[in-house]
Amino acid sequence: MSRAPSLFVSHGSPMFAVEPGRLGPLLERAGARFASARAVLVISPHWRSRGFEVGAAAAPATVHDFAGFPDVVYRLSYDAPGAPGIASEVVAHLRAGGVDARTNAVQGRDHGAWVPMRYLLPRADRPVLQLSMPHDLDAAGAHALGRLLGPLRDLGIAVVGSGSLTHNLFEFRRAPSDPGYARSFADWARDAVLARDDAVLVDYLVRAPHAQRAHPTDEHYLPLLVAAGAARADDEPVHLDGGMTHGVLAMDSYLWDVAHGAGR
Repeated sequence: MSRAPSLFVSHGSPMFAVEPGRLGPLLERAGARFASARAVLVISPHWRSRGFEVGAAAAPATVHDFAGFPDVVYRLSYDAPGAPGIASEVVAHLRAGGVDARTNAVQGRDHGAWVPMRYLLPRADRPVLQLSMPHDLDAAGAHALGRLLGPLRDLGIAVVGSGSLTHNLFEFRRAPSDPGYARSFADWARDAVLARDDAVLVDYLVRAPHAQRAHPTDEHYLPLLVAAGAARADDEPVHLDGGMTHGVLAMDSYLWDVAHGAGR
């Protein structure tokens, strides 16, 4: 079985579901690398929990966990199957690694999961599971989680961290006069990811320009560390340049894969 990829995807706002912009076609192209996976495991900041939970519904609901957007996005669904057996397999793997985890048979997929998956696997013909993000997860813990999840890729389970490379919603709503800070942060992250300098990525609050402004809270940054942690030494990181939306939301995404040039 070939190794499944690891991906960090910036899912931006729910409007990304109907406005593909620059990133949508790049994800569609990268989706070829996911087509042979047994399942895709997504961690997003929109399912928070006490401890780790793995979605184990056979047919997870599409959760529209947002408000104030056009009706079209509330009519969308993503109907990829769940996989209770694989969910139990993931829980067993986490427990074997010393992490307390349990299955959740009723949780649906939030927009951090189903929005990007509409581009990656539009046929929805592979199981898509979701892993919750504990409320107390920090940067070091997110990277350690990725390292723990990494071996699942050898079992055909792709790992997707879905967040946003920059995520200041206050400035997203007010259109600041100096949005260049978001590009500076995104450029810093690109250099660190492509250099495989995970220690710098984990220490972003000290090392990155405008870190606190780009991420007033850290939950949308942490999925990047999960995906980077799941990368292996022989993976090639590939930058998916998604551009900038709304002036301050960087849509940059990253694919780690053993196939050189994957996603380009």
